[in-house]
Amino acid sequence: MENIKQPQSGMERPHLLLIDGMALLFRAFYATAVHGRFMRTPDGVPTNAVQGFIGHALSAQSIFRPTHMAVCWDMGAYTFRNDLYEGYKANRPAPPEEMGPQFEMGRESAWLLGWKSFGMDGVEADDVIGSLVYRWRDEADITIVSGDKDLLQLLSPGVRIAFMKKGHTVYDLYTYDRFKEEYGFEPGQFVDLKAFTGDSSDGYPGVRGIGPKTASALILEHGTVDGVLAAIDRLKPSVRKKIDEELVMLKLSRELAEIDCHIPIPGELDDMAVPSYSQDTMQALEAEGYGTAARQLLNLFPVEEAAEEWPFG
Repeated sequence: MENIKQPQSGMERPHLLLIDGMALLFRAFYATAVHGRFMRTPDGVPTNAVQGFIGHALSAQSIFRPTHMAVCWDMGAYTFRNDLYEGYKANRPAPPEEMGPQFEMGRESAWLLGWKSFGMDGVEADDVIGSLVYRWRDEADITIVSGDKDLLQLLSPGVRIAFMKKGHTVYDLYTYDRFKEEYGFEPGQFVDLKAFTGDSSDGYPGVRGIGPKTASALILEHGTVDGVLAAIDRLKPSVRKKIDEELVMLKLSRELAEIDCHIPIPGELDDMAVPSYSQDTMQALEAEGYGTAARQLLNLFPVEEAAEEWPFG
């Protein structure tokens, strides 16, 4: 495992761990499905994605040692970005049949473990994560676990991103300082970079013919898309021509790439305090057919004695 240093801050400053639930769910599914390890309930429902999600989130909790945590979810394929651009994520295939029932099961499993979940129709998990970061970044250190590079725009001195790399324990950790060293500009300008380069996985092209190297040079010299457009008469003729031909898509791509950090998020930071796990938690996981996840919980965290009354019905 890579050496993960904890945030350097005062002892009383909370540390909020934000989990990109759908990213972990899909990663877990494909990591096991390729070998045919779907794991199933007695009724035959696959559980490989859910159990992998639980295991990965538990491992992240044990590695990053947050005081608070939450899981953020996509709540459907259609979002406000589809209203902006019909081709947004249109090239993505439908999820495999075995994945279908595990979306709701994943959200339910987070509830079983006492993790606060957030998700909203019409917006992406990225927007929920961004809104939580925007709301709490002045009061807490924040670590985001995901696989989505779009989140780089959220980096700041108190916010870092742990990109999943290998298994449940190896991460590619991005901090504000690392981003500045690699890119040379502010994380918020990553949106302007993507406006030029586009995003093939999300289905928008940016400006055809302008790759990361040229886009980075433009941002370093002119700062933003607006800055580039203000200086367009001074650009190389070949670059100016490409931008002129794709001006509408350039502006649209920037709008699609920008995370909405102003989604209203209910509740307070204390609502996301890390839970204690008990024998009841383990029994609830076992009852749902998540035996592998229950054993991982026992291996990673102290488990309190069972309550006198069974709380899950």
